Amino acid sequence: MSVKKVASRRVARCSLADGRCGRLGSPCRSGRCIARTVRRLHDRRWRDKLGLFVVEGEDALEAATAEPVEILRAGAEVEPRLLAEVATGAHPPRVIAVFRHEDLPPWEERRATLALWRVGDPGNVGTLIRTADAFGAAVALSPGCADPASPKALRASAGSIWRVPLGAWDARNSLLPGRRVALVAHGGEPLESLDLAGRVTFLLGSERGGLPAEVSRDVEARIAIERAESLNVAAAGAIALYELARCESV
Repeated sequence: MSVKKVASRRVARCSLADGRCGRLGSPCRSGRCIARTVRRLHDRRWRDKLGLFVVEGEDALEAATAEPVEILRAGAEVEPRLLAEVATGAHPPRVIAVFRHEDLPPWEERRATLALWRVGDPGNVGTLIRTADAFGAAVALSPGCADPASPKALRASAGSIWRVPLGAWDARNSLLPGRRVALVAHGGEPLESLDLAGRVTFLLGSERGGLPAEVSRDVEARIAIERAESLNVAAAGAIALYELARCESV
């Protein structure tokens, strides 16, 4: 038997190094192995196919606003070693849970929206969702953005994914309400000089590529900085929402 086939069989079961099933109580049937499902959900293709995603850790589980499809607690449902094997974080969690995509907040228009164009770093996507939560904003994602339900994005969002409406958009700006303010590194008007009354959508491009010309906008704005060439996209989004909040309080 080939090494590849042996490895495939090992992954298909909740087995530990000694060959025992990591489930406590009744062993898994290999075709319905939860460890296999969790491993698959590390991959975006499987998250999209199954409509599921995984959260790791007690804080992440506590932040959820929906009932999990499956919950695995160390020492209760599974051996602690099994969670260590299927988790993605630096430290083994005490609990892992599987949730449905459909249980996340549906899209709704808010006073402010952060629209992300091909922001591929999941840490930035998660941080921007957390920032949007802090200011009561929504987040729209273009094709090419990192998956907000990926493990790294979920850690960066710190539970905010359960409170922030997420939508999809393209170069024609479908779903984007109000005035569209493109944040650019150079040129444009100073952000603090703009009239930000009414609904506003801040357009944020990837740090390498920025916003292409075909992404329509009403105005371009820059954030004044002294020395650095540009700002991290997550920092730019936070400053834009803070400026909007400051204008409202004046």
